[in-house]
Amino acid sequence: MADENPIRILIADDHPVVRRGLSSWIKIKAGLELVGEASDGVTAVTLCQSLQPDVILLDLVMPRMNGLDVIKEIKRDMPDVRILVITSFVEDDNVISAIKAGAEGYLLKDSPPEILLQAIHDVYRGESSLHPTAAHMLIRELNQPSSQTQTEFPLTKREVDVLKLVAKGYSNQDIAAQLSLSEGTVSTHVRNILAKLNLDNRTQASLFALREGLSSLDKD
Repeated sequence: MADENPIRILIADDHPVVRRGLSSWIKIKAGLELVGEASDGVTAVTLCQSLQPDVILLDLVMPRMNGLDVIKEIKRDMPDVRILVITSFVEDDNVISAIKAGAEGYLLKDSPPEILLQAIHDVYRGESSLHPTAAHMLIRELNQPSSQTQTEFPLTKREVDVLKLVAKGYSNQDIAAQLSLSEGTVSTHVRNILAKLNLDNRTQASLFALREGLSSLDKD
């Protein structure tokens, strides 16, 4: 089902051809609205402050301010803005740093249009969207012994149940149906989980669950 209001998008990329391609694609997609374009990091932050987009399509390699610093600036001052990194490279340091900084998604520029469209809708809803290569890199880096045991988790049993489903990519609606809860209750659980674990978004929560063995990348 399409969202009632269009998803307002800001493009931040220093390559004119990439910006033009994304801009043209967004303009013909129902449910999406292009609100601005930035060719460098400083302009991206400035436009984000003035335009208040729902989602930013952000390259990590840009002049004046790199993408990681852009993520930090935006998440510090505008935490509700969703950030979908779209880059040409999948490097361990960049992936981990971008997610830790608060990005909800990480895609490669050669991703098919339908994958990009789904990713935009996913991060708009506060869900995670990771290129498979990026996801495996993150798990490989983060899947190290933790000093915190499961018995030390500050989560209730129901919150753990919700976290496991978040890690599987379930939406709040799906989790509500699975656990026989209202969407409002699920939303409250997700907020509590993020607060208790000192995490910024569902992507980080999913990675936490994977690292701690509460979920896995294997299909059920």
